[in-house]
Amino acid sequence: MKNIFLVTISLFFISGKVFSQTDISLHYAETITREGLNHQLTVIASEEMEGRETGTQGQRKAATYIETQFKKIGLLPPPLLGGYRQEYLIQKDTIMPKIFKIDKKKYNFGIDYIITRGTKDENEFKANDIIFAGYGIADKNYDDYAGKNIKGKVVLIFHGEPKNNGKYLVSGTSGHSIWGLSINEKILAAEQKGAVAIFIINPSNNILLTTAVENSEKSNSNLVQQKNNSNKNIPVISIVPAVVKNIIGNKETAEITDAAKAGRPLKNTFIEKRIKLKLAYGNEKILAEASNIIGYIEGSDKKDEFVFLTAHYDHLGKHDGEIYYGADDDGSGTASVIEMAEAFVKAKKDGHGPKRSIVFMTVSGEEKGLLGSQYYAEHPVFPLASTTADLNIDMIGRVADGRNYDDSANYIYIIGDDKLSSDIKPITREVNEKYTKLVLDHQFDDPDEPDRIFYRSDHYNFAKKGVPIIFYFDGINKDYHKPSDTVDKINFGLMKKRVRYIFLTAWEIANRDKMLKRDLRLPEGIK
Repeated sequence: MKNIFLVTISLFFISGKVFSQTDISLHYAETITREGLNHQLTVIASEEMEGRETGTQGQRKAATYIETQFKKIGLLPPPLLGGYRQEYLIQKDTIMPKIFKIDKKKYNFGIDYIITRGTKDENEFKANDIIFAGYGIADKNYDDYAGKNIKGKVVLIFHGEPKNNGKYLVSGTSGHSIWGLSINEKILAAEQKGAVAIFIINPSNNILLTTAVENSEKSNSNLVQQKNNSNKNIPVISIVPAVVKNIIGNKETAEITDAAKAGRPLKNTFIEKRIKLKLAYGNEKILAEASNIIGYIEGSDKKDEFVFLTAHYDHLGKHDGEIYYGADDDGSGTASVIEMAEAFVKAKKDGHGPKRSIVFMTVSGEEKGLLGSQYYAEHPVFPLASTTADLNIDMIGRVADGRNYDDSANYIYIIGDDKLSSDIKPITREVNEKYTKLVLDHQFDDPDEPDRIFYRSDHYNFAKKGVPIIFYFDGINKDYHKPSDTVDKINFGLMKKRVRYIFLTAWEIANRDKMLKRDLRLPEGIK
């Protein structure tokens, strides 16, 4: 009888939420289940949501559903909003090519040239002078424009930047400068020098990349509230080397293209041609409404400091009669944020609330260029200086194609925990070693890796503001950005384990004595 009595008492204390300090966070992590994630994702990636494209009825339906879940769970709306929605306007610009002619030769859109999304609004453009300006760099360490008169001319430049003995001439290091990472810097420099248009060539490709053509054909979306960027005020045209040959000749084209492929300096190469050019295109503009959905749990003694858990709930919408469901991208992240919110609210109701306030934010506009998180970063409703971290989730429900090493059923890609704060990486490791034993893969940590994953989700807009971040990712699979990214492809067992790991990491960051140090700088070129 005595033993039975002791067992009964023990069970009572467990059911009454009395745990050792070590077990508290794990207990609430374990309330995140396959069934709960499946339920949320089945709704978010349903036919009814129509692919959740930003600015459409489908996106607005998804926003209403997430808002309803936040209310049901018991999250508080941000005081500055008066509700859960942070609304913003976007403008969709659609370029419609008409004619591109150099001298007497006409060129075909999508084969010979594309018009960069976001280029100047005017419908017709003419010029008579084309001048070569190397890589289009204007920097104190390397200047392609030195000694050249650019005013009133079309500038011809290459992608990339020069290097010597493995070091880039601008940065002086083995890492790219901003000139090698962003075409915008080159566009701005050309405009400031007086160029009337820019022709850009990729020295490594004789044809236009399919993705580049598809992006040019799509509508370009921008925040209506943002200032007009001067680096979008002149026409920007990507052309193939065959077009360059018709402008400056076969020999000259071969010489400069070979030099650019090798990364050799081109600032002393002078080529200028008098030749007639005509470009005509249409531009349709449509305004659309979008919103971020934000709720939070108020912390205890550190309630004025904040931990963010973010994901984007938008996807690609419906095209040619097919729905792009976006189950993994990023229905998986959205479902995770909702389920983690529920787990944290349960903990608080049981008397185990976090020291810091935890903000749960699902953003739209990610697929349009990180617009929702950009809007938040420019119009924060909680101080960014008091935001200790953003833990961003974008695709955590699948196994990447070709992942046949380590344990393919027990991994997650961790991106950015080595930047901005030296406190983060020890936390990611310790939480994993203690609880989840996942393979933490840092393959995409390098901002210069070919797929540039570091720049491609919403954590990036927090990082640019100096907020320490972690980006959780499962890799690219064959259904990425296709209608076949559906709920039935999700590995809910693996997804559950990943979400619990993120929850436990957030718990640790929310309850530590001090905010994360901001003692590391982003790599040069990130801004």
